Amino acid sequence: MSLQDELTAVERSLDGLVRSVGRLEAQLDAGLDIRRVRSDAEHLRESLTLLKQSVATGPPRRPGAVIEEMVTIPDAPYNSALWTDAEDEGLGSRNGHAP
Repeated sequence: MSLQDELTAVERSLDGLVRSVGRLEAQLDAGLDIRRVRSDAEHLRESLTLLKQSVATGPPRRPGAVIEEMVTIPDAPYNSALWTDAEDEGLGSRNGHAP
């Protein structure tokens, strides 16, 4: 089965779950337990929607595949103006007076 077929099958199963929960809710009192189950089913639907969107935007990854991106760090020193009012952690302020 292709990835799209699997997602469609999950969506159909989830639709059946939501229908079943609705029937249970009609038969039972609106107690905390059935509300929790309904809420969980709604969260599953939202999660599946997010999963389908992420699959649509990017290529499918192999299970266990790690994507490593190269981050280039320049060798040039940082601009000292970035640290003008900074304090050295644990050493106190530059003027020697602790707060």
